[in-house]
Amino acid sequence: MTTVNEPHPARWWEAVDNDRVRCDLCPHHCVLAPNQTGECRVRQNIGGKLYAIGYANTVALSIDPIEKKPFYHFFPGQSIFSVGPNGCNLHCRYCQNHFSSQSSTPTDHLSPEQVVRFANRPGVAGVAFTYTEPLVWYEYVMDTVRACQRSGFSTACVSNGYISLEPLEELLGAVDAFNFDLKSFSDDFYRSQCGGRLYPILRTIETAIQSPAHVEVALLLITNLNDSPEEVGKLCRWLAEHDPETPLHLSRYHPSWKLKLPSTPVATMMRSWEIAREAGLKHVYLGNVTLDDKYTETRCPDCDAVLIRRQSYQTRILGLNGETCTACGRKINIVNTV
Repeated sequence: MTTVNEPHPARWWEAVDNDRVRCDLCPHHCVLAPNQTGECRVRQNIGGKLYAIGYANTVALSIDPIEKKPFYHFFPGQSIFSVGPNGCNLHCRYCQNHFSSQSSTPTDHLSPEQVVRFANRPGVAGVAFTYTEPLVWYEYVMDTVRACQRSGFSTACVSNGYISLEPLEELLGAVDAFNFDLKSFSDDFYRSQCGGRLYPILRTIETAIQSPAHVEVALLLITNLNDSPEEVGKLCRWLAEHDPETPLHLSRYHPSWKLKLPSTPVATMMRSWEIAREAGLKHVYLGNVTLDDKYTETRCPDCDAVLIRRQSYQTRILGLNGETCTACGRKINIVNTV
């Protein structure tokens, strides 16, 4: 594999004037003069046309436990082949992958067909687009999804959800699963900490929940910024109103990049879990913290039988028959269990 810098024609843009273009992939709607790149750093105006300059250039590729993404209800206990690009259309001050999301690291060129060949091994459920922000890699994601479909592989995206509605709807008709990283339930937080806005992410999650795609949501709880009981409760009630079966992952913040606040107190994590459950969410999990099994295991919402037990990335399926509880027969929001 080698780095390839040949630009690839981009989609979701239009010409403006004086050889400028407007990118319509995400809510930034960057207007770019020739040679300028967008907020994401991987879409560039070249000669009055928009190109995806990061197409197929991967910063990382790995076979991971699917729970690491995190997906707890999508092929639990299996592995997934993970790829990701440089670039991101948000600029979170606490980004754990800032070395590739906010700057550029060396890449390997991996064609969609090569991704399928790498993923074709025992125990691998499919391909995940992850690490930074895969939706700025839109053209490559779509081409790779089609290659996976031809070979019978599932696909998943771990995304911040900052995308315009039309390209999102196309993705939702192709990608099998999404984990959306909802940073906060505050527009002020998005503007001050991430360089974005809240509304487009909520629209993305609402639209995805109504689609055939499997959806999970993740929230990194950050000390004194988005971890108040009031904000957590508001977010959880909003999610429960749209679909109480949507799995919610609450992860513990640790200091990273530009943000040096203390790690989120364990007591805050446990309290937030209780708040989420009280809001009506059926499947709530804690991450980046080691606590009692109840914070990571999957239970039947009706009879409380343990369906899946997790310790670190060791997963044991105990009480499922396909996608139903063996104890009471309830249908569980889980995809293709084995």
